[in-house]
Amino acid sequence: MNFAADGATIFVFALVLLAIILVISGVKAVPQGREYTVERFGRYTRTLSPGLALIIPIVDRIGAKLNMMEQVLDVPTQEVITKDNAMVAVDGIVFFQILDAASAAYEVSQLERAILNLTMTNIRTVMGSMDLDELLSKRDEINARLLTVVDGATSPWGIKVTRIEIKDIAPPRDLVDAMARQMKAEREKRANILEAEGTRAAEILRAEGEKQAAILDAEGRREAAFRDAEAREREAEAEAKATVMVSDAIAKGDVQAINYFVAQAYMETLGKIASSRNQKILMLPLEASSVIGSIAGIAEIARESFGDKDSGGGGGGGGGGGPSSVPRSGG
Repeated sequence: MNFAADGATIFVFALVLLAIILVISGVKAVPQGREYTVERFGRYTRTLSPGLALIIPIVDRIGAKLNMMEQVLDVPTQEVITKDNAMVAVDGIVFFQILDAASAAYEVSQLERAILNLTMTNIRTVMGSMDLDELLSKRDEINARLLTVVDGATSPWGIKVTRIEIKDIAPPRDLVDAMARQMKAEREKRANILEAEGTRAAEILRAEGEKQAAILDAEGRREAAFRDAEAREREAEAEAKATVMVSDAIAKGDVQAINYFVAQAYMETLGKIASSRNQKILMLPLEASSVIGSIAGIAEIARESFGDKDSGGGGGGGGGGGPSSVPRSGG
């Protein structure tokens, strides 16, 4: 009896232990950012989302554990021949995210390797259809074309390619040196053009300045000539008016007027002689008394002339009509 009781106890204990094991194996905790696929007898049935989930032990099992967060793949360096037969080394990175766990698990084998090979193939295709200059200057266009092609090709796999970036494009060393020389020559050309344009602009401005200066100088000379002519005209009018007045005074017998006229002409002549640069020896009555005497002598001649005119015209009229005599100083 004791053996029967012990056997029954062991059997019950084994059943309870088996039940506990089955329950524990049927409970699954899925971490955040991951999803598990469930297979029943090897066939996909459903996908477990993050959290606590139950499956049927022995019948169901976990198939694939997939990371649903955005992931990155490094594209290794590879050589690409461009459209103009230049050899360049290119590498990059790919960002992708699984949207459908079942498709990512069962539509493609080795998902990351498939994405990597597809990206490398399309890099050679896209960049091989472009010239080297386009490769170096249109990197954004290359990234956009690669993203469109790779994302379209990987859509059946339940993933979304969010971004493809070309990290580095390395031409051969000799080609880099040639490009550096070309860039230097282009910059020197632009510098020479800018310098020539600056010189041309400076010459134009200088010519414009000289032109304006010549115009202003000509206008100044014209104004000066006009004013000189006007001054000479006024001076001539004044001299003519003075000459008329002196002539009228002489005609009326005013000896002082002719004295003034002769003295003025005498003094102007002496001033011209004194300002001349030629060396001269002149014997002139330069003393003040001699000048006055000369003027008085000339005035006496004019007086005698006027006296003869009065005698001839008046018929020898009575005295008192002639001018008084002017004392003559010795000279």
